[in-house]
Amino acid sequence: MKLRIGILGFLLAAGVGALVGVGGFTFGYAEGWSYFSPDPRACVNCHIMNPQYDSWQKSSHHTVAVCNDCHLPHDFFGKYVAKARNGFNHSWAFTFQDFPEPIRITPKNAEILQDNCVECHAGFVHPILVSGEPQCVRCHADVGHGPRTGLGR
Repeated sequence: MKLRIGILGFLLAAGVGALVGVGGFTFGYAEGWSYFSPDPRACVNCHIMNPQYDSWQKSSHHTVAVCNDCHLPHDFFGKYVAKARNGFNHSWAFTFQDFPEPIRITPKNAEILQDNCVECHAGFVHPILVSGEPQCVRCHADVGHGPRTGLGR
């Protein structure tokens, strides 16, 4: 009986060790710590985001907003829940090449984006929002990422 528990314990420890080791290597290789910073260059760790980064640099918001300002909730808890959800989804999509090209924002992330537009521009857009809250990017699609030239369809 002791031998059986010892073998099972060893196998369990080896399995957990392998998972931690592979996970740690992957986190390091993917520059995981960089995603905890507000630096927009973290968004181009995956080369697929280069067009979005380049177009943001040419946009009207380049000097006043970084990726996190528009694409993540501004409260602490919401920001890290969204970072975790997006991090998992992005890791999965990029690892298995399971994403549309050109990349499209998800409905949940479009909701976050809209909320942030309204929060930052509340004084200006409040009278407009009373009449039915249109999506800001419907008319201002090139504000965050500049002209759509070179971004796909």
